Amino acid sequence: MPGAVIVTGGASGLGAAVVSAVREAGGTPYVLDLKPPTVDVPYVAVDLSDTRAAERATRELIERAGTIKGVVTAAGMDIPAPLTGISGEDWERIVAINLFGTAAVVRAAVPALRVSHGTIVTVASTLGIKAVGDATAYCASKFGVVGFTRALAAELAGEVGVTLLIPGGMKTNFFDARDAKYKPGPDAPLNDPANTAAAVMFALSQPPGSAVREMIVCSEVESSYP
Repeated sequence: MPGAVIVTGGASGLGAAVVSAVREAGGTPYVLDLKPPTVDVPYVAVDLSDTRAAERATRELIERAGTIKGVVTAAGMDIPAPLTGISGEDWERIVAINLFGTAAVVRAAVPALRVSHGTIVTVASTLGIKAVGDATAYCASKFGVVGFTRALAAELAGEVGVTLLIPGGMKTNFFDARDAKYKPGPDAPLNDPANTAAAVMFALSQPPGSAVREMIVCSEVESSYP
């Protein structure tokens, strides 16, 4: 799927895997992240919890690209803790990055995607359809991404492709900063992010008139699904 694709969180994890997959397909990834990507691609530094800044950064990348064919909202964060064991600021930052940042980037990109009849892939989580303890902010945000994306697909039907991606746990640095009790064990069945990125590319590469509405991509023995 050649063309320009905006990837949030493209400096690491699933976002970095999507950046690699887009480049391998002959496209150009444009990255929104707090830190620069490890490869030389167009990039704007932005804190996605600042939604107005996220909108401005998205428009800047679109102006630089001229036209875009896709948006992948791979940025996300979590701080596992009981509701009374996490500060209000941290709780709200999780929701702001995962949900409000997703909506802000998509909102800013929709006019350009209408012109190109492009595709949006939002990244939720298996914890967007199955709740667990000590993850109220993360579950709230990812359940929100699920509802947001389903409503968006109805709103943009026939104009922009919309795909909801629900990934399971992946072998990334997402878990590195957690307390030990919240880290997956050495034998945890985590998926390779390149596998999930391949599914993203499948959604982005659908022919005109066809859309992949939802995908669940995880290890065959993912513990949080079904």
